[in-house]
Amino acid sequence: MTRVLVINGPNLNLLGIREPEIYGHTTLAEIEERLRVRAAELGLELDCFQSNHEGALIDRLHQRDFDWAIINAGGLTHTSVSLRDALKGIGRPFVEVHISDPGEREEFRRVNYLHDIAQERIVGKGVAGYNMALDLIAKRTGAGRAR
Repeated sequence: MTRVLVINGPNLNLLGIREPEIYGHTTLAEIEERLRVRAAELGLELDCFQSNHEGALIDRLHQRDFDWAIINAGGLTHTSVSLRDALKGIGRPFVEVHISDPGEREEFRRVNYLHDIAQERIVGKGVAGYNMALDLIAKRTGAGRAR
């Protein structure tokens, strides 16, 4: 069974209340529950992890107990060479997800340390981007029947 790790970075624990005009009203717990349901349908094993601390995210990635990852690094996307190095170092493919499209926002968000090492990027699709990433992984790995 393909194991998928969903990593959410700083401030994503505030989804549903933080800037709903940008990120919507869906909470991280609701996103994770939808992913668990979809993963079960696809025959994927799923683990979710969120932290506001860069080192905790890196430590979690270093466990390498997964086959693919879905990463929404939040603001660390634009600042963290260390997170990039961890993702390269663990040798696991990942899909980069962003609820909004950082390229359409402030200038500083156009810096992205992860885009060129991600297998795929899903940006600006709202919270549906997470399920789209899961479906993409299922299709790439031949798991279940991606619908």
